[in-house]
Amino acid sequence: MTLNRRYFFCGIGGSGMLPLALILKGKGAEIAGSDRSRDQGRTPEKFTFLQQHGIALYPQDGSGVSDPATTMVVSAAVESSVPDVAAAHRIGAPIETRAHLLAQLFNAAHCGIAVAGTSGKSTTTGMLGWILHATGREPTIMNGAVMKNFIRPEIPFASAVVGKGDAFVSEVDESDGSIALYNPHIAVLNNIAHDHKSMEELRTLFAGFLARATTAVVNLDNAEAAALKGPNALTFSVADSAAHIFGHDIVPAQDGIAFAVREGGSEVYVKLPVPGRHNAANGLAAMTAARAAGVPLSDAAEALSHFQGVKRRLELVGSAGGVTVIDDFAHNPDKIAATLSTLHDFPGRLLVLFQPHGYGPLKLMREGFVDVFAQHLKNDDVLVMPEPVYFGGTVDRSVSSGEIVTDITARGRKAISCSDRIKSGEKILSLAKPGDRIVVMGARDDTLSQFAAELLAALT
Repeated sequence: MTLNRRYFFCGIGGSGMLPLALILKGKGAEIAGSDRSRDQGRTPEKFTFLQQHGIALYPQDGSGVSDPATTMVVSAAVESSVPDVAAAHRIGAPIETRAHLLAQLFNAAHCGIAVAGTSGKSTTTGMLGWILHATGREPTIMNGAVMKNFIRPEIPFASAVVGKGDAFVSEVDESDGSIALYNPHIAVLNNIAHDHKSMEELRTLFAGFLARATTAVVNLDNAEAAALKGPNALTFSVADSAAHIFGHDIVPAQDGIAFAVREGGSEVYVKLPVPGRHNAANGLAAMTAARAAGVPLSDAAEALSHFQGVKRRLELVGSAGGVTVIDDFAHNPDKIAATLSTLHDFPGRLLVLFQPHGYGPLKLMREGFVDVFAQHLKNDDVLVMPEPVYFGGTVDRSVSSGEIVTDITARGRKAISCSDRIKSGEKILSLAKPGDRIVVMGARDDTLSQFAAELLAALT
């Protein structure tokens, strides 16, 4: 593909926008951008990092959009009333969605490896990217989360890697339907569960995704994913020994998880330094995709044993006064179930602060949220919910966190609703006692990590 010389990213600090901007910058393009978070003074260190890497930043008031030869990059969520977008329309600058631009880059790669599914995309992408990097493949990696293995003092926000090799590893999104834009050589499908779209829509999108691939890597332990496997499938499982890659003898620990991996007559042992049975499954997905890309099984296992994880996935913030604080990205029922199940493998009451990632998702997944907390909270655990994150724009507020809490308490669990996050934090701190684990849970809000750190400081 032929790249434009200049791009302006509207919302450049977003988890999908920032790594794409860095990849284009690494390929020689001139990048500028704006972000409402920067204007509001949130996460200033992220924007300082971008400026240090030669990216010009402007207020999101249209002042940075003056050259009609510059391509405006927007996310699916950006409204046409945003001043930067209105300015692009006014001067006739081309407007491109983030997903469409990423798909063009991805489809032009010699070996595009796309990671999809309701849960585990970012972790699996990080694992696979690290395996390919550690085995000398020099991949380009596009991730929606910061990959700890690639963090350097000069690169604290390592959600992208620009490599010289043939492989382009990227997580791809079904929530806006953009997964249909990608034509992968290797397609990875972790799982399918109700999230942003109806199950019928999801089945259609994921089936097309797998069918377009030369090799489809499919999780047999998820019934919806397994139902879509075709003749091009390489399968993985922790339950079905007939899978191409079979994980067994899983031994969980608080600082990781160990398991054996069998492929035909070969067997290797993996000690993964990130906890959770779901991460054993993510590791199998990454190893299977790596095998499809030509990496020997033993080399993949060795690389995976040095995988440090991605930010905000069961991330230990610290401990004070006998209380441990954990920061986690879980924001849909599947992810919440995985986090709670992992934490309940070990003793300690859970004080969960769950901030929903929007009023729309809260309404769509209302029953799922009620079910997952009713089923996975223990009798002495406590859930505290503020209202969903909101940074502006039009939104339907017909369902509130209070209604979710009412339904959860009716199911016999302890749940409390608060008007905002500050009051939620105060409530959590008033309940905390030695032996407890505070879990700050939610997505689409970069300040949640800072908030988790503030809770730890308050405990100190």
